[in-house]
Amino acid sequence: MNTHHAFPYPLGATLTRDGCNFSVHHTSASPVSLIIFNDDGTYCEYPFTAEYASIKYTFIDGITENTAYGFKIIQDQEALLLLDPYAKALKNTPHYQVPYTAEQSWTLAQSVVVDDQFDWQGTANPMIPRAETILLETHVKGFTLLNPEVNKDVRGSYLGLADAACIAHLKQQGITTVQLLPVAACMHEPHLLEMDMVNYWGYNPISFMAPDPRYAKTDAVRELKTAIRELHKNNIEVVLDVVYNHTAEGGNGGTTFNLKGLDQDYYLHHNGNYTNYTGCGNTLDITHQPSLNLVMDTLRYWVEHYHIDGFRFDLAATLGRKYDQFNPNNAFFKAVAQDPILRKVKLIAEPWDIGPNGYQVGQFPDGWNECSDKFRDTAKSFWRGEQNYLKSIATRLMGSRDLVSASRWPHKLPVNYISYHDGFTLQDLVSYKERHNYANGEENRDGHGDNRSDNYGVEGPTSNPRIIALREKQKRNMMTTLLFSFGIPHLLAADNCSHTQQGNNNAYCQDSDISWVNWTLNKEAQEFKAWLSEMIQARQTHMVPIINAFSGSNRTKQKVEWYTPEGNYMTHSDWHGAESLCLHLNIYNGEKELLIIINQSNVPTRFELPKPKKYSRWSLICDTQDTRTSTKQFIFDYSLSPLSIAIFNAE
Repeated sequence: MNTHHAFPYPLGATLTRDGCNFSVHHTSASPVSLIIFNDDGTYCEYPFTAEYASIKYTFIDGITENTAYGFKIIQDQEALLLLDPYAKALKNTPHYQVPYTAEQSWTLAQSVVVDDQFDWQGTANPMIPRAETILLETHVKGFTLLNPEVNKDVRGSYLGLADAACIAHLKQQGITTVQLLPVAACMHEPHLLEMDMVNYWGYNPISFMAPDPRYAKTDAVRELKTAIRELHKNNIEVVLDVVYNHTAEGGNGGTTFNLKGLDQDYYLHHNGNYTNYTGCGNTLDITHQPSLNLVMDTLRYWVEHYHIDGFRFDLAATLGRKYDQFNPNNAFFKAVAQDPILRKVKLIAEPWDIGPNGYQVGQFPDGWNECSDKFRDTAKSFWRGEQNYLKSIATRLMGSRDLVSASRWPHKLPVNYISYHDGFTLQDLVSYKERHNYANGEENRDGHGDNRSDNYGVEGPTSNPRIIALREKQKRNMMTTLLFSFGIPHLLAADNCSHTQQGNNNAYCQDSDISWVNWTLNKEAQEFKAWLSEMIQARQTHMVPIINAFSGSNRTKQKVEWYTPEGNYMTHSDWHGAESLCLHLNIYNGEKELLIIINQSNVPTRFELPKPKKYSRWSLICDTQDTRTSTKQFIFDYSLSPLSIAIFNAE
């Protein structure tokens, strides 16, 4: 042991040429000591030799990469091993037999010393502008496990993301940014372990910056970095879904994996109980300095050592809380805004939690893009045929400026979506009226009840060609609305392949073919995949210049005009009870014009097309009645089929 080289910061295990420094924040009554494991499973115990502001630290000579370690405390008169909150890797895949015991902790809670050096081969981050960003949300395992084009040795793993076939698919579809469901190590809830199931989505963190060993062949750290490097080489960003609102330790009576054993004040408490604003038993207290440090340090680590391009924050309202109140000017948001590393990356908020005043859509500070459930719900209701949604769909098309002013675009563009990991897939949205979650083991009681879906006559799969055709058109309607709205489009990876979860709208525990993307595509799925690829390219060509022109200080020079199908300007009374409209978007210099016409009615509607400002005619980009994009040209009028949307560009 060499005390002369010990240092309090950074926390965790920091490897040097002489050995390793170990540092941990600790304020609990039980003394803490360092455990170093030998290759044969035996271990040595070391005291911490120094202390600074509740941080215990020591330096151990001769420690090398891949050494396993943990922190020991005495709890209920038993020696309990704690996982390092700053662990960079885990020795074993987290798992235990309920109930969790001190004996089991000595296997589960082994952290691993990591050498942060990695050959990035000079690869730079893509730095995709927000207006050009196409988000694709996916699960590391589920995305490639069943893809026959991916090398079978890496399917379902981090390296599967780096496979040539996977990257080719992403590029063919026009995806700029992959948003990965949580990859930080996850611990499954006790009720799932008792049913021999897992938290497939990963929203129950046991460590904030150790990649989950479940998706690695041998080395999770190097394999995840390899995947990110190869995606970056192909100009594809990687955004991580992160969970900082709670941890896997649960609430009162829950397990002790690390934070509970080191400092009870990591968590919010109310009258001696763990405050539960997350629905998961506890809430991290970001107003507590060590908690804020833990979040900030681990976020920076992902950016600096994994070259991550951004984060999507689960239940992000929790991060802005001081008990019942949300404050967009709180310490966490200020810390991120001034951080020279984090202020450069994309920050996406799920802007709510389940606590008091938990719905905070539109309230996050500049630099944060927010997921828009308003867009999701409006688009679903409108295309399902619900009345009096025309004004609302127009508001969502224009970027939800009732929530965020265009003066704050592009850094405050909403993240628009139809489907997310929770809820129905796009295919199920047009195939099921009710949720079918029996496989989850909760008698179909779990999952959202407000799906705003329809089956168009048959619940689930059908061979009826009329129903199939209508379902496919509804998918095109919703995707066209998504892609030609002001905002950042968020797509679900399963939707590119028309994947069905068999009506399960809460597949969080389904590590099965319910969740794994099915790459065996029928005729309709193949057509939809090709169509969606063309539409994403059309958005980049035609919609992105419009978004850029309507953002920031130049927005006041641009023109927005709303017309009735007869070609008249929409009046106040026209918005009530109407089922069709025409939106004309015009950049002031006439270099770019876009026309969007919508028919929600059940009869064909003839539109008198407004005259382009500079060009002679309109060129049709798409009509959702058709499975292909188009270049047909029109001057005066256009007949739009029932329940359809068409997009035109002026040429």
